[in-house]
Amino acid sequence: MRGIATAALDISDGLLGDLKHILDQSKVDAEILLDRLPKSDTLRKQSKAIQNQFAACGGDDYEICFTAAPRHRNAIMEVGKKLSLSITNIGSVQTMRSTEPKIYLIDQNGKELNETESTPFFKSFDHFA
Repeated sequence: MRGIATAALDISDGLLGDLKHILDQSKVDAEILLDRLPKSDTLRKQSKAIQNQFAACGGDDYEICFTAAPRHRNAIMEVGKKLSLSITNIGSVQTMRSTEPKIYLIDQNGKELNETESTPFFKSFDHFA
């Protein structure tokens, strides 16, 4: 992904927590489409709320989250095909809407979850908590 990705990190502590590190360093927001997050067959048998929580915040998945410009989409898919890797577009990076970088969670209906809906459930592992 060298020359294509603009940032990358492992998400062993949970997607949302680790993605926040990229956002903080880059001073940008992200919009995450919860229905696009990869989920195991076992997880898909759970309620939508549980699926979203575990896919967004569960750790030890040993996956890489990376950002890249939309113009590289075809090249990225070619890398995945060549290496037999599943690569999933889960959202977008955006200009910051406020003074602090934020992750906006979008549900299966295209609706943004508000702070009250997302705060109690969408917490990744924090080594310093």
